[in-house]
Amino acid sequence: MSVKRHKGHEREVPNAHIYHALLPVVFFLIWFLDSSIFGFSTFLNKYIPFIIRLILFIIILSLSFTFIFLSHQTLFKSHQPPNSLVITGVLKYTRNPMYFGILLIYVAFIFLSISLISICLFIIVFFVYNWMVNFEQNILENMFGNEFLEYKKRVPKWFPNPFK
Repeated sequence: MSVKRHKGHEREVPNAHIYHALLPVVFFLIWFLDSSIFGFSTFLNKYIPFIIRLILFIIILSLSFTFIFLSHQTLFKSHQPPNSLVITGVLKYTRNPMYFGILLIYVAFIFLSISLISICLFIIVFFVYNWMVNFEQNILENMFGNEFLEYKKRVPKWFPNPFK
């Protein structure tokens, strides 16, 4: 029995879908348990009012959905992976807007309940995403050569720079 794969899967980490499914489940389960039930590491909530945490949560979550939406608009105009390097739209400001948006979702939930355990878990999640990005960028380097190397010099890997 063969596994049905989407077009462009060869540009991703093998079994990337497992990471994309497993990481949020583990993170949100631990975040929920620490934030709502056990409260092992949420003592900082006493010092930061809930309304401030809620506002930060809403702002960061909105920003994350914006990055994810804009990256989908830029990258997935058709159901075929692009044959040329895409450097327009939100990709002019960050090389990984979709992953950046996903990471911002984690950050938003951390701000909602300032769980120190969740912060530690987020660091692990970040390293996994960074590994995935490095793997995918090596593939793009092989596909697009100097064009991609020049793009890497101009555009930051993670944090958007709107002034460039």
